[in-house]
Amino acid sequence: MNVHVSAPADKRHSIDPAFARDAVRGLSAEHKSLPPKYFYDERGSDLFEKITRLPEYYPTRTELSILQERGDEIVAAMPKDAALVEFGAGSTAKARLLLAHRRIAAYVPVDISGAFLTRQAEALKNDLPHLAVHPVIADFTHPFMLPREVASLPKAGFFPGSTIGNFEPEDACAFLTIARHILGPGATFIVGVDLEKDDRTLQAAYNDEAGITSRFNKNVLFRINCELDGDFDISRFSHRAIYNRAAHRIEMHLVSLAPQTVHLLGHDIAFRAGESIHTESSYKYSVAHFQELARCAGWMPDKVWTDARRMFSVHALRAKPAHH
Repeated sequence: MNVHVSAPADKRHSIDPAFARDAVRGLSAEHKSLPPKYFYDERGSDLFEKITRLPEYYPTRTELSILQERGDEIVAAMPKDAALVEFGAGSTAKARLLLAHRRIAAYVPVDISGAFLTRQAEALKNDLPHLAVHPVIADFTHPFMLPREVASLPKAGFFPGSTIGNFEPEDACAFLTIARHILGPGATFIVGVDLEKDDRTLQAAYNDEAGITSRFNKNVLFRINCELDGDFDISRFSHRAIYNRAAHRIEMHLVSLAPQTVHLLGHDIAFRAGESIHTESSYKYSVAHFQELARCAGWMPDKVWTDARRMFSVHALRAKPAHH
């Protein structure tokens, strides 16, 4: 689909062409959708940090408990004196549990939200002055260059939060392949993966009573209004999250409460009452299913750690050495 994007001359310079293209294409499709990466401007990143502290949202605290209790073993699975590259860094709370171990020589947080990333990196430099910190502002779903300062160091990747579940399975395989090329032969990749569980627990985690997840979901519409000259009436959309057991995924949607037409960048986007924008999927895996996915991307499963209730898992994957 060729997407024509027009904008007033005074706004043209500030419009992100990738965001414009993805928004127009996704909202013009028969089944409307928006990529979840566009939740994460500074406001969206702050809202997500609030989500991670909600009582219903088990993934963050469960993964943190694994990193706290098994951190020695997890760091021991990495090459010594490695550069730890965190894909989609956001808050450094989880990385700090690994960086406290002196086996890690440098930290490379990578995130699309530049202001939030810079703030987190500065705080980390203040707290851990012995650690070299080299933030990279990039979309981690595409190839990017690591800083030259870490070129000679062995590499370990870090991808917590079960963000891998936000990819469609074929896209997850593609991302894992990109990460393997970025990190290089012999690298280790530490990946947090949410496990399959009962519907009730999953539904509650994405439909919190405080409404923070709803605000986070709607943030993509705020961004379209602010950055793409959109005119969404956000009060006319409701947050909905459901567990699609057949597909092994939570689905987040924004549902139009009435027939309406929205305008952005010269396009008229019509909505029927009850029509939704699919904004995010969160796939849940078994340990074996995720290891199979990793193998398809050229990684060798090494170790896996779970909590006592088997709610969440942390995997260590290895890239084959250069001589293979």
